[in-house]
Amino acid sequence: MSGTTNSATGRIAYQGEPGANSHLVCQQAYPEWEAVPCASFEDVFAVVENGDADLAMIPIDNSLAGRVADIHHFLPASSLHIVGERFLRIQFALMGLPGTDVSQLRTVHSHVHALGQCRRVIRELGLVPVVAGDTAGAAREVAEAGDPTQAAISPPLAAEIYGLEVLRDEVEDEDHNTTRFIVLSRDFDKAPRGNGPVVTSFIFNVRNLPAALYKALGGFATNGVNMTKLESYMVGGHFTATQFLAEVDGHPDDPAVRNALEELAFFTTEVKVLGVYPADEFRSA
Repeated sequence: MSGTTNSATGRIAYQGEPGANSHLVCQQAYPEWEAVPCASFEDVFAVVENGDADLAMIPIDNSLAGRVADIHHFLPASSLHIVGERFLRIQFALMGLPGTDVSQLRTVHSHVHALGQCRRVIRELGLVPVVAGDTAGAAREVAEAGDPTQAAISPPLAAEIYGLEVLRDEVEDEDHNTTRFIVLSRDFDKAPRGNGPVVTSFIFNVRNLPAALYKALGGFATNGVNMTKLESYMVGGHFTATQFLAEVDGHPDDPAVRNALEELAFFTTEVKVLGVYPADEFRSA
């Protein structure tokens, strides 16, 4: 398992309702811990920051939908640190009330992204999609409605929790649908150097100079450091204030990474390391 491990039990917060994919990955990564559902990402950050939970499990990227935009705005302002990562192959099931036949279905409820990732089965069955706030929440709502014409597209765990019957397994259009999650902690628990592959995540603001970004990144190329992520977003709604989230393979104490970060500092107004953590085995699979 990648990320912080602890034989003692604790509390790990996630966004969504019980049965969501974030809940599932919490169970897989920290099976002895109490998973704490939160209504919003903002709530997840808050419960860890105020000590009501020890860790947070947050989705940051999806292989089909791209980045989870809200997270990139919370991370720079948060006092939390990335201490691990986890990749989850996303699987959705079509579920309804026990005893329901697929021919009875008329509507299908789920999060907008899940509906978009399961278009094939929706079209095949001629169902009307209904957007819900959360995949697991859609399963709960279908169970509460008690209407055999309603179905939900949700993770299989949700069927167990809400007493629904899985009518179709693995209804996602693509079998490579994968979400990357990061584990957040109040403590800066830096992975040791020389104990397997490490990822370093950081944010930086470039100076308002010609070719500043090109020059800022040059040190990573000349030092042979592999940059696996570079994403930009505006700060405070200003078109001239651009912040970047970057990730590289390697440890800040590695000479190459250390030299690259030192060069980066010459062309930036701020560099903040968000985490230094073990690379998940999925990266080398």
